Amino acid sequence: MILRSLSKYRDTGLLLLRILIGISFLAHGLPKLMAGPELWIKLGKSMQFVGMGAYPIFWGLMAALSESVGGFLLLIGFCFRPACLFLLVTMAVATVMHFNTTPGDLFEKWQIASHAIELGSVFLSLLLIGPGKFSVDRE
Repeated sequence: MILRSLSKYRDTGLLLLRILIGISFLAHGLPKLMAGPELWIKLGKSMQFVGMGAYPIFWGLMAALSESVGGFLLLIGFCFRPACLFLLVTMAVATVMHFNTTPGDLFEKWQIASHAIELGSVFLSLLLIGPGKFSVDRE
């Protein structure tokens, strides 16, 4: 069957996914990184929803670095699994923050948090799958 023959393009599919998600996270992360301490503090305050309210500037910087540097590492496939882990944690914090700050019922909260949940699912899956052969880490 034609669809079965597509499995030979598995590494090409992983490459495309890495490039597209990596560019997306670079585009989200770099402005946060360049914005400086004022935005980092706002971002870092999200950590209070997972029980870590101290040092919001540090946590905000870590989120901005996770998205920008993590996006770049994802793109090239270097330190791939640690990058996926950092991005997964960033999405988990974003999910918890959305559930705690969105008014309304569970459905409304889920709608707002769905983007972070979906991307967290992607990073968890990539963490398990690996970068593929078209990467610097090359497995």
